[in-house]
Amino acid sequence: MRVLILSCSTGGGHDSCAAALNEAFFEKGDYCKTVDSLSFVSENFKKFMSRGHSLMYRKFPWLFRFGYGFAEEHESFLKKNSPAFNLLSKGSEKLYDFIIKKRFDAVICVHVFSGIVLESAFFGKRKPDIKTAFVATDYTCSPGAWAFDYDYYFIPDESLESEFTSHGIPEEKIIPCGIPVKKMFVAKAEKAEAKRICGVLPGNKHLLIMGGSMGCGGIESITQKFAENLYDDIEATVVCGNNKKLFKKLYFKYKNNRNIHIVGYSKDVSLLMESADLYLTKPGGISTTEAMTKALPMVLINSVSGCEKYNLEYFIKIGGAVAADSEEVFEKCRCLFENEKALSKLSENLSLKRKPLAAKEICFIIRGEKCRENLK
Repeated sequence: MRVLILSCSTGGGHDSCAAALNEAFFEKGDYCKTVDSLSFVSENFKKFMSRGHSLMYRKFPWLFRFGYGFAEEHESFLKKNSPAFNLLSKGSEKLYDFIIKKRFDAVICVHVFSGIVLESAFFGKRKPDIKTAFVATDYTCSPGAWAFDYDYYFIPDESLESEFTSHGIPEEKIIPCGIPVKKMFVAKAEKAEAKRICGVLPGNKHLLIMGGSMGCGGIESITQKFAENLYDDIEATVVCGNNKKLFKKLYFKYKNNRNIHIVGYSKDVSLLMESADLYLTKPGGISTTEAMTKALPMVLINSVSGCEKYNLEYFIKIGGAVAADSEEVFEKCRCLFENEKALSKLSENLSLKRKPLAAKEICFIIRGEKCRENLK
């Protein structure tokens, strides 16, 4: 097959989901290409949206909350002929020509904006004989997911089906296969060895702190709180992601603190998760799913809200995480480290809900194969 995956340059999670799908199709010998859907509008628009999204997440989370809430309350905001839809549809001609020229058999969207750009590409034209799909990367039906009509809607969990159908998405098109994660997160490593590789003493407890690919969520103040209170038998690794300014500031501040490890962008988050006993993060859809695949207990900080509020609620509901604000986060982590039974229960609950083969299942379905008996 020839498969096009349409991602979006608003955070790293969507690209990670696309990469997981790419791995699955590649294993089957298919041609698979990932493209930022906003680039079809224009390169400048793509850069503007990417930088604007990062700025909101890091500096003005209230603005993201407002925008997301507005889109939730006004369903017509992203539907056909709305100003937002018309703006994204400026890339429709380029995308349509690209699909026809490259002879794609299937197009998979991993962001609502990508879905709208694709929908506009077919609007008023003869739709080519291809399969279309939307992959939800958060534990909710995000605003705009009802603005297009595709063959498949791959969603994170069975419990969310009614939410999608309530917005007019046909039940027969919904497949609760989970959120795709890369193969590295499915692989397992021995914890003591993983700790050694990550520079953590095998006998110590290890706390992994991340604020998504953009390093947001009050990481600086949280790190200071832990640096002032960590016991000798607990070590913390702080991953700053693409936030180079944050990395430099924290690295030079804590480079002589043997309990605090500062990391910039890491290509091996999987190994860091294997080495960790507890994961402190904002509730991004991809990062929490990666942790669930590892059965890694979480403490979640709702720093941005919006779609992440629903991710937090989902993981609290299944008993795989606890919530904390910035003031109580150290105490919540300390209590879990001192209660091995509670920590193990969180891990056990995550193990029961994890869907590590989501990417493979999507691949089999798009290829028209019987998926369940082929999944290994």
